[in-house]
Amino acid sequence: MAIEDTVLEIQTIILEMIARGDTLSDTATRMCREVEILAPDVVCSILTVDKAGLIHPLAGPSLPTAYSDALDGLKIGPLIGSCGTAAYNRAEVEVVDIACDVRWADFKHLALPLGLRACWSSPILDADGVAIGTFAFYYRECRGPTDTEKEIVRQFVHLSAIALDRHQRLIEHERRAFTDALTGLANRAAFNAALNALKCDVPGDWALFMVDLDNLKVVNDTFGHQAGDCLLQIAGARFAAAVSPDVAFRIGGDEFAAILQSKTALRDLQSTADQILSKFAEPADCAGHLVVPRATIGGAIVSAGDGVAERVRQHADFALYHAKETGRGGFVRYWPGLGTNMTRRLGDIRDVDAALREDRIEAYYQPVVRLDTREIVGLEALCRMRHGGRIVPAANFQEATKDVHVATALTKRMMALVAADVRAWLDMGIPFQHVGINVSSADMHGGMLEQMLVGAFEGEGVPLSHVVLEITEAVYMGSGDRVVQKAVEAMRSQGLRIALDDFGTGYASLTHLLTVPVDIIKIDKSFVDRLAPGDASTAIIEGLLHIAKELNIGVIAEGVETEEQAKRLESAGCIFGQGYLFSPAVDGWQTTTLLTNQAQDSAAFGRNDAAARKRPIRRH
Repeated sequence: MAIEDTVLEIQTIILEMIARGDTLSDTATRMCREVEILAPDVVCSILTVDKAGLIHPLAGPSLPTAYSDALDGLKIGPLIGSCGTAAYNRAEVEVVDIACDVRWADFKHLALPLGLRACWSSPILDADGVAIGTFAFYYRECRGPTDTEKEIVRQFVHLSAIALDRHQRLIEHERRAFTDALTGLANRAAFNAALNALKCDVPGDWALFMVDLDNLKVVNDTFGHQAGDCLLQIAGARFAAAVSPDVAFRIGGDEFAAILQSKTALRDLQSTADQILSKFAEPADCAGHLVVPRATIGGAIVSAGDGVAERVRQHADFALYHAKETGRGGFVRYWPGLGTNMTRRLGDIRDVDAALREDRIEAYYQPVVRLDTREIVGLEALCRMRHGGRIVPAANFQEATKDVHVATALTKRMMALVAADVRAWLDMGIPFQHVGINVSSADMHGGMLEQMLVGAFEGEGVPLSHVVLEITEAVYMGSGDRVVQKAVEAMRSQGLRIALDDFGTGYASLTHLLTVPVDIIKIDKSFVDRLAPGDASTAIIEGLLHIAKELNIGVIAEGVETEEQAKRLESAGCIFGQGYLFSPAVDGWQTTTLLTNQAQDSAAFGRNDAAARKRPIRRH
């Protein structure tokens, strides 16, 4: 067979390997072996040159590994052997005597002991003429290439260029597929691949941080998406720098992640998280606007029994969710009990979502009465869920209300139900005074409460003077209290009143009563339960009643269950009470009956309001 035919046959084999997607290393090695069969007196070698101009051995099946390793990382130049010089000059380099050639002065000690006496190297150029590799023949005698060898090399340099070009395109495609275009960080696909490659055999061997950028939405809404994109880029760069040498990922939207494997990061996860948060907290120029990136971090470390990396990811997600619920801007590390709480919360959220979709949320009411006459002066609206023929109290799905979206949806539904019921009672001529509606921390910080409140009650033509917002001390006086207080002040200006619920169980301080806008205090059941001669609860309640009177604040005692408690409260000067002694929480029909029979005919009540539309009470 003529050599031309043999070359053509080898080219076909190599092109099939390239098309089939065989690795570049396997393809180049096969090429070298086939060429060495064609030219038995040569040792074939293929090197690649990266963008930094560094040499990397690709294939040289007849060369010792130690020799190839010695060339790895050399920078191309005018005196870097045959290959480094050929790549630098982008031209063939023929060295007929390695021992005497100046270009081999620093490298001949590697080649001569192997019996290599000469080397002829040709550059492999890309479409732009940039050297991306070299194709070399080594000889065991001092000589240059024959005409046949020149023709072989000409053919296989071209074939090598095709293989390298395909490889570069594949690398670039993979880089794009695994890189977030905005931040330049590894993306969700890269994160999933990296996570799946992790082993869980050694507890403490690696950890995972899940990070949420807290103020992206605010920046987008306030300054526009250009500023938001700038914030993401700055946050991504800071995050990557903070976790280096470990890898940072942007996994979508305002979410980032890091897989921590370095000993320094793993030594103290809290310290590592603090470093990241402090990096974030530096002011940044985002499209001309000064913004301070804010982040929340949840973390988990691989532990005995995790089994798969996905379990650690779930733990880190739980920790992040908990961190966002309990106080944004900090770090929470997963602990075993946290997963149970999160699972319960997610289950509650699913149940409430389904109940909202299927119209199974109902408003029940517990009366507030005068202790002396037992007349009903108000109601507290309580959320209930119909589930499998049962009425489920809100305490059973309380975890769901910590989610801002669920809390907002529940409050919106409750306000609509209560507003419709109050409108019906007014239409029936019942001397209705007020209804208390409970709101959560998520409601107060969600920014939609006033809009929902006004929309529901004005939509039914019910004045807000009939509404009392019941807020617990933990919500009213906890973290971010100024946000809550400002929201409360804005709503009070529209005529509604504020009740401080469960007073004495949270952040209670009598000095708060001087600074926060409160119309009613509801004494917690725990004080009422302990009412007895000589008990401290009696003294506390009497003192509170005196202070409230001086401050013109109303007082309602919660959890009144016995006549003895009612009498002691009345003797202490308490006028209003609420509890099972008078009525449990009941549905709209039963509440209508209670109001019809017991509602106080308040002089302040406007009869003209009853002349409005006539509508029957809503059926439950």
